[in-house]
Parts: sequence; C-alpha cells; structure tokens
Amino acid sequence: MRTRALTRRHLVIMAKAPQAGRVKTRLAASIGTIEALRSYRVLLEATVRRLASDRRWTTWLAVTPDGAARRLAAWACGVGPVAVTPQGPGGLGERMQRLMDRLPPGPVIILGSDIPGLGKPDIAAAFRALGPSDAVFGPAEDGGYWLVGQRRTPRTLRLFDRVRWSSEHALADTLGNLDGCKVSQLRRIADVDDEAAYLRWRRRLGPHGAAGSYPA
Repeated sequence: MRTRALTRRHLVIMAKAPQAGRVKTRLAASIGTIEALRSYRVLLEATVRRLASDRRWTTWLAVTPDGAARRLAAWACGVGPVAVTPQGPGGLGERMQRLMDRLPPGPVIILGSDIPGLGKPDIAAAFRALGPSDAVFGPAEDGGYWLVGQRRTPRTLRLFDRVRWSSEHALADTLGNLDGCKVSQLRRIADVDDEAAYLRWRRRLGPHGAAGSYPA
C-alpha cells in the first residue's frame, strides 16, 4: 500500500549572514554600522528562539549569501530546531518565489527577522487564514508587509512579479498579482527599520538588552 506524503506547515525566516555593512544598512546610517549589526544579531536570535520551538510548523532559516548557510546552520543548532536552506541568486522576489516553489508540500509563510512584536499567535493566525484563503499578508505601516504566505494548492501562485520593493507600493503591487484569488490580511506590526523604531525597541528591551549568540 502506498503511503501518502505527510503535508507540513512551513515557516521561513529570511536571514542575511550578520556582517558589518551588509545588514540593516538603512538603520546603520543613523545609529552606526556596529550598533546596527548588534541589533540585527539580537533580533535574528530572538525571532528564531520565539518561533522555532512550535511543533505546529517546520521552521526554515533561508540564508543569504549561500556560502554562509553552513555557518548559520551550526549557530542555529544551539538556538532552536531549524532547517537551514540557501536563498539562491536573484532579487528578493526571485528568492522568495524559489522558496515557495521548492519547499516540501504544505502551506508556506515567509517573514523577516526584524519584527520584535511578532509572536506564535500571529503565525498560527496566518496558517489558519490559509485554510479558506489562497494567500495571506501581514501589512506593514510603510506600505510593505512583514509576512507573506500562500496555501500552494491546487497550485503555487507567482506572487512577486513586478513588485517595487522597499517602497510604499510593495503590498499593492503584490496584491496586483493575485487578481481573482482570495486574500487575508493580519494585524499591522512595525519592524525595526529606522531610528524611531529602533529606539522604541530598545526601550522595551531594557538598558542591558541581549548581545545575541551569533559568533562575531
């Protein structure tokens, strides 16, 4: 008798290798390269620790550049149960579409690592939304989105064609690729992408904060 393949929920955290001058570059312009790097490490580790322990989904860390995947995999072993995969070449839309196309069967949700207000209930709500909906978004205050997901049945949709990334049009452009599809939206959450958001996050973190365990 043939056994049907197990369908899992897949949560993908997009991650850059933490290197000075390569991460949080917009934030670094106001708070400095070293503090931006430190903040990125803390945010990345907190996101993985907070979300990867939930058995309702499989957590993936999608890494760029590809050559950093092995190093991040070694680090992730001490943080949470995470499968590490390279993002591959191309722009952001190409890399996210590749993940949607290639991950094992089951709904896929993709998010960044710089959203301190994000919790397990938000991820659970996103997967629930993909029951009746083809796609789900977590809208951001700047016109982009902090989460995107799709059910991938009966087919995998092409979500990211002609999207103007890092602009107030990113969400609207992506929704424009979903004409005729049922779409759900979650609550708005701010990411840590500018100095004002950074200062709010630091106040919540406290005077000492955390250093993060990612190796320098």
